[in-house]
Amino acid sequence: MSTFDAEWARLKGEASGGTGMNLASADSKPAWAQGGSGKLKSDRNVWTTAGRDIGKLRGNIKTALTKLEEEQKGLGAGSKTGGQTKSGAAQRELYHSWTRYLKGVSGKCGTLQDRLEKAGDDHYKNDEATKHAFDQLDGRYKDTKPVGGESRGR
Repeated sequence: MSTFDAEWARLKGEASGGTGMNLASADSKPAWAQGGSGKLKSDRNVWTTAGRDIGKLRGNIKTALTKLEEEQKGLGAGSKTGGQTKSGAAQRELYHSWTRYLKGVSGKCGTLQDRLEKAGDDHYKNDEATKHAFDQLDGRYKDTKPVGGESRGR
């Protein structure tokens, strides 16, 4: 496995640690959306920890972007191949699509981190204001299109 592959596998492992899916029921509405007794108290520490963890993820993404940029050097116009090979052009297209994708994910992480930290610090007036702040993420960040370049009839 190449150094990049090993590093990428390590970063993915760190980013996915401790996450998983728990299905509480097969009802049409998840348990969290069915309402509750109203006695749930928010724990500031949980919000802060979640924000900090998203910040770490954003740091990992920035590290990946830096590595991607470093490894890209010498593959563009002006390089030994002059950047004129088909594989070089495809590689540049892939590089640009991944750069755009990772910058978008990094931006979303930054916004999400801010929302989580504000929720933990009681910067929102009430639960509805908190919900509204998180709902705005959907309008600002649409699901990212798949990466990997465009086929352009090839």
